[in-house]
Amino acid sequence: MAAVREAPPVQEEASAQEETVARTETLAQEQPPAPAAPPRKNRRALWTALRWTAAVVVFAAVGVSTAYGVARVDRTALPGPATASDGRWDYPELTRPPLPSGSPGPFDEGNAAGAHYADLRDLVLPAPRGATVDKALRGSDGRLRTKDFLAAYAEKDDRETLGGMLADRALRHVAARGWTTPDGTHTRIYLLQFNTAVVVDNLFVEYLADADSPAYALRGAETSVFDDHWPQKAVVGDVHRSYYVESKPYGAEQVRQAYLSAGDVLALVTQSRKGSAKAVPFQQTVVLQAQLLS
Repeated sequence: MAAVREAPPVQEEASAQEETVARTETLAQEQPPAPAAPPRKNRRALWTALRWTAAVVVFAAVGVSTAYGVARVDRTALPGPATASDGRWDYPELTRPPLPSGSPGPFDEGNAAGAHYADLRDLVLPAPRGATVDKALRGSDGRLRTKDFLAAYAEKDDRETLGGMLADRALRHVAARGWTTPDGTHTRIYLLQFNTAVVVDNLFVEYLADADSPAYALRGAETSVFDDHWPQKAVVGDVHRSYYVESKPYGAEQVRQAYLSAGDVLALVTQSRKGSAKAVPFQQTVVLQAQLLS
């Protein structure tokens, strides 16, 4: 992963935080009232506002930048190397793929489209050590067919609706990876790339990441609800996210899922396991994938 700068002295960090809060309060006073959203979108508009407010509070409190890395997360809050007792998986050292010469990063100033210029296939999180890779999810030459991505959803009508949405929004590529760890946890990661971040944000907020439950049920996860137990420190700047967990009673397996909106890429991360899907490796996997897209 990219190197993380050393944290500044406590007094300087506190002063910076006070200045940040003061500037935020001043800007808030100067902003004109936001126009009222149409009644149909009230819940999603409120949900979006709450997510952004929470993100601002978290980042102001800990004084992090958009390059927030694994090393800045408390070991009990998640990623990083696995230990014998905390349940994290042993992922290989991660490095963001190189960009073509002269190309900006997805969140660099001047990259209005939020474009990822690195190969999408290189942005999919690799499997942890000891896992068995699902070769079928690699598709042809590392690219997955749209219909194979849609197969993750339970209802035929949902698959048709989503397929129409993706076609209308000019889906460019799908890259995916899946694996099974020795404890029986099945992981699937899908990255969908579009032409601009505007398209991805629209899909994420308006059609997929609902406040209470995912808009479209995955296979084997018909009763998922929003997961409000996510560690606040386990977030990645610039990447919007929404997490869900299958609620009891569920079948033979429990499913966890997360949607990520990162520039021109929409990600879906799922984990399922007989009995129950563990929270820690799922949180670790989602954060590491978000970091590769940031």
